[in-house]
Amino acid sequence: MKVVAVSQRIDQFPERYETRDALDHRLISLLQTIGYLPVPVPNSLVKTIPGGGCDHQVLSAWVAAVKPKAFVLSGGNSIGQCLDRDLTEGYLLDYAELHRLPLLGICRGMQMIAHWAGAGLEPVQGHVRTQHELVGEITGGANSYHEFSLTDCPGGFKVLARSEDGEIEAIGHRSLPWEGWMWHPEREKILVARDVQRIQALFSDLAVRTEH
Repeated sequence: MKVVAVSQRIDQFPERYETRDALDHRLISLLQTIGYLPVPVPNSLVKTIPGGGCDHQVLSAWVAAVKPKAFVLSGGNSIGQCLDRDLTEGYLLDYAELHRLPLLGICRGMQMIAHWAGAGLEPVQGHVRTQHELVGEITGGANSYHEFSLTDCPGGFKVLARSEDGEIEAIGHRSLPWEGWMWHPEREKILVARDVQRIQALFSDLAVRTEH
């Protein structure tokens, strides 16, 4: 089975003096169901350096040992809320870009891709616990649970789908096998064939984009 590294949200429990990584079982189940071996990525392997910067040495060793063939940046947390997670996912994006590996960003994951690529984020109304009809290259219904939206399409990407009110709901890299979706495919009671097929195509060994 192809190993897929999956980033995790961070939850704080001050009454227990605990900081926990967390991952929805439904996302693990989705990846297993369609034939992949999901491996959660710890958020505590990147160390900040006094005065600025960070040390990725341990995370780099983890990636070298696990040898993921694709990445999923999961939902949860806002950009800037959890520095450890931001730094971890930033490294994963750098690594996937360097090695031209497939990557899917889900909800916050798509926002992280956009942030990493230089696009802005802004609060959006009417996109939490609702449903949209997608317009564009990707069509059909999609759930929505996000409080932030992209201000514009990041450089090197194209818009794959918008919501009825014009917000960017999906992006695809023009030369890398990367996509970002604002919806959560794992939260559907019955997996959507469109989403399953796109993940399989994205994670395929043949998934190399040539558009410029």
